[in-house]
Amino acid sequence: MIDTERYRALGTASRVSILDIVKAADGGVTIAEVGERTGLHPSTARAHLDRLVSAGLLVKARASGGQPGRPAWRYRIAVAEAPAPAPYRALAAALLDHLSRRTGGDVRAEATRAGQDWGRHLAAVTPPGEDPTDVLLGVLRGLGFSPRLHHTGAGRTEIHLHTCPFLELVNRNPDAICNLHVGVVRGALEHAGAPPAGAVVEPFGAPDACVVRLTLPETDAPGRRRPPEADPR
Repeated sequence: MIDTERYRALGTASRVSILDIVKAADGGVTIAEVGERTGLHPSTARAHLDRLVSAGLLVKARASGGQPGRPAWRYRIAVAEAPAPAPYRALAAALLDHLSRRTGGDVRAEATRAGQDWGRHLAAVTPPGEDPTDVLLGVLRGLGFSPRLHHTGAGRTEIHLHTCPFLELVNRNPDAICNLHVGVVRGALEHAGAPPAGAVVEPFGAPDACVVRLTLPETDAPGRRRPPEADPR
């Protein structure tokens, strides 16, 4: 059976060209980059990109590089991924609907706070004293993110998330669902005794993955984190 929405989305040469540009870009593209490569006005490029998002051909998220502020949207190809367990998807969908109805406050901050509570709850099943990174990996694995650990040196660790089990929700409200994930990461770390502020989640931070960047205290022994040294002043 023909997917009518996708068929119509690809009914113009401009959108087919844009889709090819996104496919060729390892880390996705911004509206400005599409405009530069096609000669389209930014508002026209945005309309085409969002039509491809609505058709399920692309996904978008704000790729900040860990910097504060409100960065530009970055678009990349949507890939078929295994969904999270049904109860988790239902919970995330209900939360997303609740946040979308709120008229005041920052939806990103609200989603982060809610995710942090959820992350603490999910991590509560792990025994006390577990290494925070292992706790976080267990939570992310249980949700279906297919996490892989990477050590980058200089006291930094990355976890690459190779699937997005909430992909069908991302396009409904990327700011809310991505910041929900930020909160889950920080809540799990906090429950395990690690500073939650040491975690940054970067959508599309790697060519084939979103990236969790961690800066955690050094370990004295396996499973135990060395507390920060006291300020000598």
